[in-house]
Amino acid sequence: MKIVCAFGKHNYGRAERGVGYEYANFLPALTSLGHEVVFFELWDRSAYTDFADLNRQFLRCIELEKPDVVLCVTMSTELWIETLQMARRGSRAVFVHWDTDDSWKYEQCSRLLAPAFDAMATTDPSALHKAAGDGLVNFVPTQWAASTASMGEPLPAAQCSHGVSFIGSAYGNRKSWIEGLRQQGIAVECFGHGWPNGPVAAEDIPRIMRSSVVSLNFGDSGVVMQGAVPARSRQIKARVFEVPGAGGLLMTEQAEHLDDYFHPGEEIVEFDSLDALVEGIRTLLAEPGRRDAIARAGHARCRREHSYEARFTDLLQAALALHGARPAAQGEIDFAAFEAVAADHRTGCLLRLLRGLLILPCRLIWGRVRGARAARRLVFELSWRVFGEKTYRAGGWPGRLFYHES
Repeated sequence: MKIVCAFGKHNYGRAERGVGYEYANFLPALTSLGHEVVFFELWDRSAYTDFADLNRQFLRCIELEKPDVVLCVTMSTELWIETLQMARRGSRAVFVHWDTDDSWKYEQCSRLLAPAFDAMATTDPSALHKAAGDGLVNFVPTQWAASTASMGEPLPAAQCSHGVSFIGSAYGNRKSWIEGLRQQGIAVECFGHGWPNGPVAAEDIPRIMRSSVVSLNFGDSGVVMQGAVPARSRQIKARVFEVPGAGGLLMTEQAEHLDDYFHPGEEIVEFDSLDALVEGIRTLLAEPGRRDAIARAGHARCRREHSYEARFTDLLQAALALHGARPAAQGEIDFAAFEAVAADHRTGCLLRLLRGLLILPCRLIWGRVRGARAARRLVFELSWRVFGEKTYRAGGWPGRLFYHES
């Protein structure tokens, strides 16, 4: 099949953040399965003049390539609902959205975009229950995985060049975890945006994980609302599969349903507090034989069950089945209709004034760059709560007011 992959080549669309996870893992797996893959840049704002140009080029790509499948990973308001509806009416392709963080993005994003796609691939089991309650029947369970191309047999602890390592951006409570370990006398080599070592090339990540005695993963995904009560959210991250797949020893924060994929204590090691983390690291460093046995078992499990080839085989079969239930396509994309929709995206004097009034106080508090992003976040949070799916339409205020900040 021909598959158009619409996401970013680089993390957050910025080259300085390194090659993006989806680009580094999804494209090789789909190619390995024998599919013809066409990449469409969705996250790099410098590639287009505005969201109208991005959506127009997306439709032109669909018209030119005539794909069998379109796989999208959106960050925010890149693709309008109207654009997706026109693309589906004018193409025979199956439209699939990979949901990255449904533990907290289901309410603000996935449920609102769902009617515009044939299949919503979610890694969060709770999203399936929520979708059923919302009458959405196109949510498909899937999970992160390990890249076959990056898999390597585990190294014995004695041959590892790193002791304890962590790869990932320095956000949320990660700095407090690392500082807590350092106060207990445990040094951690950190790699990624926001750490002194900075980001590492995508091809170097498996090597670092494989050559570390212990590779850490933190599952916190911020605060979510459970009814009217705020609570910390932990989710299964892609790193859970990457580390053992690359041949490393994974020590990860506990997350719901993690034992559906690994046997804790036998294939991976879990922790739920700083004390447990400290004790676990010291035990693994002191008992290399046990560490090596767990690393080998985790790696074997990944090879058997947790490759992206396996994930996409199942996902595409489910998406094709859902696609068969919708009406046949018209056969061509109506670009005149698109231009009429694009007119709703124009920003007049009043909206430009509103943007200025919002950005000015935010910049005074958080600075030029962070202030503009804070203003955009304020508008977005208000928009999806009040206007729902209109947030993701051409006339939605977040996209009209903030392009480069989105």
